[in-house]
Amino acid sequence: MDPHDFLEGATVSVDDGAYAVCRTDRPDPNAFATVQDETETTVVVDEASPTVAAATDVERGWKRLTFDVELPFELVGFLAVVASALADADVSVFVLSAFSTDHVLIKESDLDTALQTLDGLGCDVRRG
Repeated sequence: MDPHDFLEGATVSVDDGAYAVCRTDRPDPNAFATVQDETETTVVVDEASPTVAAATDVERGWKRLTFDVELPFELVGFLAVVASALADADVSVFVLSAFSTDHVLIKESDLDTALQTLDGLGCDVRRG
Protein backbone atom coordinates (compact mmCIF):
# COMPACT_ATOMS: atom_id res chain seq x y z
CA MET A 1 0.00 0.00 0.00
CA ASP A 2 1.20 3.44 -0.92
CA PRO A 3 0.46 6.23 1.62
CA HIS A 4 0.12 8.71 -1.25
CA ASP A 5 -2.97 6.79 -2.43
CA PHE A 6 -4.64 7.58 0.91
CA LEU A 7 -3.57 11.23 0.87
CA GLU A 8 -5.01 11.88 -2.60
CA GLY A 9 -8.47 13.33 -1.96
CA ALA A 10 -8.28 12.80 1.82
CA THR A 11 -10.25 15.42 3.71
CA VAL A 12 -8.22 17.44 6.19
CA SER A 13 -10.39 19.52 8.52
CA VAL A 14 -9.01 22.56 10.32
CA ASP A 15 -10.54 23.04 13.75
CA ASP A 16 -11.55 26.65 14.53
CA GLY A 17 -10.17 26.48 18.07
CA ALA A 18 -6.75 27.32 19.40
CA TYR A 19 -5.05 24.69 21.53
CA ALA A 20 -2.39 24.56 24.21
CA VAL A 21 -0.14 21.57 24.87
CA CYS A 22 0.44 21.38 28.62
CA ARG A 23 2.56 19.36 31.02
CA THR A 24 0.37 18.84 34.08
CA ASP A 25 0.21 16.95 37.35
CA ARG A 26 -2.97 15.11 36.35
CA PRO A 27 -5.28 14.40 33.42
CA ASP A 28 -8.01 16.87 32.47
CA PRO A 29 -11.37 15.22 31.75
CA ASN A 30 -12.19 18.00 29.26
CA ALA A 31 -8.94 17.68 27.32
CA PHE A 32 -8.96 16.92 23.61
CA ALA A 33 -6.18 14.43 24.30
CA THR A 34 -4.23 13.10 27.27
CA VAL A 35 -0.94 11.24 27.15
CA GLN A 36 0.23 9.83 30.44
CA ASP A 37 3.30 7.72 31.07
CA GLU A 38 5.51 6.92 34.06
CA THR A 39 7.21 10.32 34.02
CA GLU A 40 4.69 12.93 32.89
CA THR A 41 1.16 13.81 31.89
CA THR A 42 0.53 15.89 28.78
CA VAL A 43 -2.87 17.29 27.87
CA VAL A 44 -4.04 19.09 24.76
CA VAL A 45 -6.72 21.58 25.77
CA ASP A 46 -8.51 24.63 24.47
CA GLU A 47 -6.36 27.67 25.23
CA ALA A 48 -9.14 29.06 27.45
CA SER A 49 -9.07 25.99 29.70
CA PRO A 50 -8.25 26.55 33.39
CA THR A 51 -5.70 23.75 33.01
CA VAL A 52 -3.44 26.14 31.08
CA ALA A 53 -2.95 28.41 34.11
CA ALA A 54 -2.22 25.45 36.40
CA ALA A 55 0.16 23.65 34.04
CA THR A 56 3.87 23.23 34.73
CA ASP A 57 4.83 23.96 31.11
CA VAL A 58 2.65 25.31 28.30
CA GLU A 59 3.02 25.62 24.54
CA ARG A 60 0.23 27.84 23.15
CA GLY A 61 -0.94 28.68 19.67
CA TRP A 62 -1.62 25.28 18.12
CA LYS A 63 -4.22 24.53 15.44
CA ARG A 64 -5.62 21.02 15.00
CA LEU A 65 -5.75 19.42 11.57
CA THR A 66 -7.75 16.19 11.39
CA PHE A 67 -7.30 13.66 8.63
CA ASP A 68 -10.83 12.41 7.97
CA VAL A 69 -9.68 9.21 6.34
CA GLU A 70 -9.75 5.76 7.89
CA LEU A 71 -6.39 4.09 7.52
CA PRO A 72 -5.69 0.38 7.70
CA PHE A 73 -3.31 -0.63 10.49
CA GLU A 74 -1.03 -2.35 7.99
CA LEU A 75 -0.44 0.91 6.10
CA VAL A 76 3.17 1.99 6.53
CA GLY A 77 4.43 5.55 6.25
CA PHE A 78 1.28 7.69 6.11
CA LEU A 79 2.38 10.05 8.87
CA ALA A 80 5.98 9.87 7.68
CA VAL A 81 4.91 11.33 4.31
CA VAL A 82 2.87 14.05 6.02
CA ALA A 83 5.54 14.90 8.60
CA SER A 84 8.33 14.90 5.99
CA ALA A 85 6.42 17.21 3.66
CA LEU A 86 5.68 19.60 6.54
CA ALA A 87 9.29 19.42 7.74
CA ASP A 88 10.48 20.30 4.23
CA ALA A 89 8.20 23.36 4.48
CA ASP A 90 9.77 24.20 7.88
CA VAL A 91 6.54 23.43 9.79
CA SER A 92 6.84 21.82 13.22
CA VAL A 93 4.22 19.21 14.15
CA PHE A 94 2.74 17.59 17.23
CA VAL A 95 1.06 14.36 16.12
CA LEU A 96 -1.75 12.44 17.83
CA SER A 97 -3.33 9.27 16.54
CA ALA A 98 -6.62 7.75 17.58
CA PHE A 99 -7.86 4.29 16.60
CA SER A 100 -8.97 5.37 13.14
CA THR A 101 -8.05 9.05 12.86
CA ASP A 102 -4.83 11.04 12.81
CA HIS A 103 -4.51 14.59 14.09
CA VAL A 104 -1.63 16.96 13.43
CA LEU A 105 -1.21 20.06 15.55
CA ILE A 106 0.73 22.87 13.95
CA LYS A 107 1.54 26.35 15.16
CA GLU A 108 -1.07 28.91 14.14
CA SER A 109 1.65 31.01 12.49
CA ASP A 110 2.41 28.05 10.18
CA LEU A 111 -1.20 27.34 9.22
CA ASP A 112 -1.15 28.75 5.69
CA THR A 113 2.12 27.01 4.83
CA ALA A 114 0.87 23.72 6.27
CA LEU A 115 -2.39 23.89 4.33
CA GLN A 116 -0.57 24.68 1.07
CA THR A 117 1.74 21.74 1.71
CA LEU A 118 -1.14 19.34 2.38
CA ASP A 119 -2.94 20.63 -0.70
CA GLY A 120 0.22 19.81 -2.64
CA LEU A 121 -0.01 16.23 -1.35
CA GLY A 122 -3.49 15.99 -2.87
CA CYS A 123 -5.51 16.53 0.30
CA ASP A 124 -8.89 18.28 0.28
CA VAL A 125 -8.34 20.93 2.97
CA ARG A 126 -11.42 22.36 4.70
CA ARG A 127 -11.40 25.22 7.19
CA GLY A 128 -13.96 25.44 9.98
